Parts: sequence; structure tokens; C-alpha cells
Amino acid sequence: MASGLDYKALGFKCGLEIHQQLDTAKLFCRCPSVLDETDEAHVTFRRTLRPTQSELGETDRAALAEARKNLSFEYVGSRASCCLVEMDEEPPHPINPDAVDVALTVALLMNMHPVDEVHVMRKIVIDGSNTGGFQRTAMLALEGRLESPGGAVGIATMALEEDSARKLDRKGDPGAGSVRNRSGQPEAAASGEVVAYRLDRLGIPLIEIATAPDIQGPQHAREIAEAIGMALRATGRVKRGLGTIRQDLNVSIREGARVEIKGVQDLKLIATAVEWEVARQVKLLDVRGKLLERGVTAASLAAPLEDVTAAFEGSESKMIQGTLKAGGRLLVIRLPGFAGLIESKATAGDKPRLGRELADYAKVRAGVKGIFHSDELPAYGITAEQVAAVRARLGLAERDAFVLVAEKEPVARKALEAVRDRALLALEGVPEETRDMQDDGSSSYLRPLPGGARMYPETDVPPFTVEGTHVARLRGSLPEMLPEKLARFKRQYADLGDELIQQIVRGGDADAFERLVKATGMVKDVGRTLVSTLAEVEQAGVPREKVGEGLLLEALQGLKAGTFAKEAIAKILAKAAQDGLSAEKAAEALGLKGGADDGALAAEIDEMIRKDADLVRARGLGAQGPLMGPIMAKYRGKVPGNKLSEILKARIEAFLATK
Repeated sequence: MASGLDYKALGFKCGLEIHQQLDTAKLFCRCPSVLDETDEAHVTFRRTLRPTQSELGETDRAALAEARKNLSFEYVGSRASCCLVEMDEEPPHPINPDAVDVALTVALLMNMHPVDEVHVMRKIVIDGSNTGGFQRTAMLALEGRLESPGGAVGIATMALEEDSARKLDRKGDPGAGSVRNRSGQPEAAASGEVVAYRLDRLGIPLIEIATAPDIQGPQHAREIAEAIGMALRATGRVKRGLGTIRQDLNVSIREGARVEIKGVQDLKLIATAVEWEVARQVKLLDVRGKLLERGVTAASLAAPLEDVTAAFEGSESKMIQGTLKAGGRLLVIRLPGFAGLIESKATAGDKPRLGRELADYAKVRAGVKGIFHSDELPAYGITAEQVAAVRARLGLAERDAFVLVAEKEPVARKALEAVRDRALLALEGVPEETRDMQDDGSSSYLRPLPGGARMYPETDVPPFTVEGTHVARLRGSLPEMLPEKLARFKRQYADLGDELIQQIVRGGDADAFERLVKATGMVKDVGRTLVSTLAEVEQAGVPREKVGEGLLLEALQGLKAGTFAKEAIAKILAKAAQDGLSAEKAAEALGLKGGADDGALAAEIDEMIRKDADLVRARGLGAQGPLMGPIMAKYRGKVPGNKLSEILKARIEAFLATK
């Protein structure tokens, strides 16, 4: 969204947090850092988690918000990707030194200062994403700096931490006794809801890089994210693919509040997400000002909830009919002074609006699908007469609003209490909170912003010293940064062209490219395979990360030996990756191995020319186009297209010379 806002005048502040998975074994055990390719489960168990106090006796507000949901968590895992450490049944092993070295290398590339001694901490997390109720994290480096065209930005901290478990779904309680707790006893969900997680991702090393709040605007935020990404990819030791890197944004304006937007995976949406959040905070501050002008106070929002089910008997709204048939009720809350400030999508469009904020709180706290509010009614089958009846029942004035929830009574009450809490926060302006990124660049409420009360020391992992001599060795062997690598590739591999070079280097394939070129000598074929062919493989439904470098080498060597044509490489790689075959076996299975005998091929083309003799006589070499289609249809992948074209041209010339 194009905001047209003056960010400097608004007192804009923004920082980035980048989370990048490393391509090493897990952080506190030596299980491989891979996602399970099947749904096989050797382990299944259930836990309930509760908040604990910090060293100072404080309880984190984000943890308390999660505890209110009263959920139970089910975990599944396979022996291929997890062990007792992930299950929290065995103490963590010593921290992975390989992961530490990769992280320190990134820190040095960003001019950071490694700490002298590393202390592993526990960060309280009770949303089920970690079996122990906390995430292990360790500070590795401080106070760096990164340049970009829009201006330099400080890099405040770098930590090395374990990634979370992978959420599968949310479901109703499958029945007490279906899984067992630590004592081996049947355990049922306390609230009837279970969130399921898979343990394969839990424990994968994750670098967390936090910038200083130096970012000057939406486009600058994207620039800095790209620059950090370049430093990460320069190591050649980071994972690639969807979900392996995540960006979080911290945004605030003057008189607003720091808001964390989580899960920005697409660089293209970073600027949009910043613009939307700034517009949201501007909107909320405007709403606060109008509420204060209208004399709205916390006391005026304290009226009890009302049951207005009787006003909707015989309602034509399908949603309300369904609620009443299921034994639900219609409860309503007064919002004095809020009329016209809640807004509807019809009036606000895709811009931020208070109605969305109220609905988010109700959805997160009570699990309802949505709310009705007076700024958008009559609508959804609710008539003007029913709206008037509710307003009369509540004794509302012109500037007063109401919010209605149709649900089972306990759920409706919980939802409306959440609406009341959010309405009270509207009097303060912008609440500190964590928000979830949406596909269009907007965000939705997730939970309160966590604080320092969720951190305490990890007693199972002893501190360790970062030796100066070790840092010096890492500093002496730092990899090329991407700008230098781009310049060298343009000199060394000029025949590839600038566009292909940009795609190889910025895509993180530069090191693999050079290893494959060294092994095969096939510069252009290697470049096309890494950029275009792998894209075809992904389009065929095979994740790029399943195509290992060894398989690529096999395919290129087969191409060089004439075992199959380059047109077949994508199909061969997809088949080999899916079925665990070598490139040669995949080619055999697809019928693409062996090419064709030149003599037999020439004879077949001669026969084709004789059948279309009139066409060939009339068009001469111009007949090559129409004849090439049937030949390619038969030999695509078996014989290189340029070879087929050469033979066809030669046979047409020979035919014409004899007539």
C-alpha cells in the first residue's frame, strides 16, 4: 500500500530480526537437520505447559496470554530426525561447534564483536513449539554495522538458538488415553483442544540477527534484509527453501508503541508490511484522540454483557440460525462513544480499522470465527429493525456502538471480554504486541509483546570461552561477500552473461557452481542447470533441496558423456530425487537413456522427408520447422535438439541435391 506518510515527521523507528537456519547437525544433539519426508511416527506423546517465573520472580505477559488458551500439545517424531533431547527426556548435549563457527563467521562479515564467554539461556515459550516450555538461546556477538545504499544500520546482537517444532494442525481431543504423559499415564486435553507438532524441525540451529532501530523507511528495511541475506549466503552453510529464513519487523512511531511483526518470508512484502503497520499506528492514535474528545473512559466500558437472543428469534441470518439451532446465544457489549470509529471493510477498504483489532482479540482469546459490530450493521442477514432493537435494549446514544457475538454462551462471554480489553487499550493508543504477517502485507494480533521476564539461565549447558586465536583463524578465512563475488564472476565467467551470473550468485549457488564447473568443465550447462533446470524441477512438485549436489554432478556427467540429452535433465533430476535413484537409473526408468544410432536416425528422417516430399520441394530448408516437431516429439530427451536439427538440415540438403 502506498502510504504517502512522512516517516521522519512521525518519529518512525524500525529494526529487523532475521532468523536463518544453518545447514549443520542440530544444535544440542547430533540428529540431522532435515524435515521428515514421510508421516512416519516412532514417537507420540502429549504435554501441557504452564508459565514459570524468571529469576526475579516475574511472569512474562506473553506466556500468561498463552496459558489462558488452556491447550494441550501432541508431539510426533521419527527416529530419523529426533532423539530424547527433542523430547525433553535427556539433557542437551554440548553446543554444536560447527554451528557456532558458521554463526561467528556471519558475525565477522557484519563487523560484529564476538563475546568473550557464551552463556546459554532459556527463553520461556509455552505455545507448544518446544517440548520443554522454553527455547535455548545463546548470545554470540554484539555491535556490528552494515552498509546499504539507503544508509548504514547498526547490528545490535547475534544469537544462536534452536528452531521450534513444526506445527501440523489444531484439532479436537482425540480421546483420553490416546497418548501418554511422562509418567506413562493417559492424559487428556484440559480444554478439549489439541495442537499437534512434529519434532523434526525442533533443534535445528538458527541464527538470530537483530539490527538497531536505524532503518529509515520501508524500502530501506528491504535493503537491509537483502544485505543481511547476502552475508548469510556468503558462508555457503545456510539452508534454503521456504521457511528456512524468517524476518521479523519491529516498528513504532512517536506516541505509538513497539510492535513486532512476525513471519515476513517474502522480501517483496517487507516494505508493504512496514507501511501497513505505520498506517495502523497512525489510525489507532487518531481513534484514541477522538475517544478522548468524546469523553470515553475506562469506567464507561465497564457495563455488564447483555443477552439479546430474544431480539433475533426468527432471524433470516444463516449464521445466527445455525447458532440458535446449536443451542448458542447472542451476547452483546456496549462501547459508549465508539460509533463510527470501529468502521467496516466496506467503508475502510483494505486500510487498518479498529473493527479488525476487536475481532482479532476475540478470535485469539476465544476461538470465534468473527464478531458483528454496529458500524457494519445492518448486514449479514441482520436487519435494521434488529439493530434498532439492540440499541433500544442497551439504551445507546447516537455516538455509542455495540459488538455482538453469536456462540455458545461461555465462548461468547470470553470473546466479548476480549473485545472489552481491546477497547480499553484503544484509550491508550497503540498497545505493545506481537502480530502475525498476512499474505497481503497486513498483520493480525497474535499475543502481547514478550518482555525480559521470560529469560533465565540454562543450567544443563556450561558456559564456554570464545578463544581469540579461534576468532582470528575464522577472520583469516572469511568467504567472499556477494558484491566481490559478483565482480569476480563477471570477469571469470563472462560468457554466462550478467543476468545468469546475478541469478547464480544472488541465489546462493555460486559455490556449488564453481565445484560443478571444476568437476565437469561445463560452464554454461552448469549455470543453466542451477537456474533454469532446478526451477523446472520445483514446478514439477519436487522441492529444490531434495536435489543434492551429488545428483546434479551425476546428471551433468551423463550429459557430457551423451548418455542423455539436456532436454531430459529436469525430468531425470525430478525422478531421481523422488525415487532415490541415480541419474542414470532415473534415465533408464524414463526411457531417456542411450540416445539413438546416427545412421538409424538419418534413415528415419529420410523416410519422413520422402513422405513430405512436396512440402520439402516447395519450401526447401524452410521445411525444417514443420518436420522438426514430430522428430523432437519422438527423440526429446534422448538426442540433443541441436543434433537433431543438424541431421535434419543435412538430410534435407541431400534430398534437394538429388532432385
